[in-house]
Amino acid sequence: MRPLDVARGMDSRVSVIRDAGGRQVGAGWLRTLRATGEFVFSGCYGHRTLPGADRPSVHVAFPLESGNVQVFLRPQVLADGSLLLESPAGRFGADGAYVVVEDGGATYASRAPVHETFHVHLDDRDVLRTDHVLRLGRATAMRLHYKLAAAGVGSRP
Repeated sequence: MRPLDVARGMDSRVSVIRDAGGRQVGAGWLRTLRATGEFVFSGCYGHRTLPGADRPSVHVAFPLESGNVQVFLRPQVLADGSLLLESPAGRFGADGAYVVVEDGGATYASRAPVHETFHVHLDDRDVLRTDHVLRLGRATAMRLHYKLAAAGVGSRP
């Protein structure tokens, strides 16, 4: 990937994933570079209840060469009606990020020190936005701000 490829932006495509009975069980999100059409990343989004949990989590799976990254985000609706999704630090088996690797017929999982926060909200002009913070351990690695619009609606971000 060349630096200017990213400068031209990315496109998204979301595809509904249904079971044999036609019930939606998730969604796939594919991101491509506008400049080249190359895939940047893909993820499978759904919801799962972890063993011993009192409520479902937003579940995201990202493919890797010999495994995947599984992220379980704790959802919370805030007093202003906005949505907060967090993958906090914690014990194995709780909400958070995990790396799952297959090697020689065995599968291994480890809790990763990756913690994310997504704040989905309407701004003062009723535009849907997301503030995304990714931390590695205690260090902030990335801060992103998204403007969310339906396909064919509004201007490009």
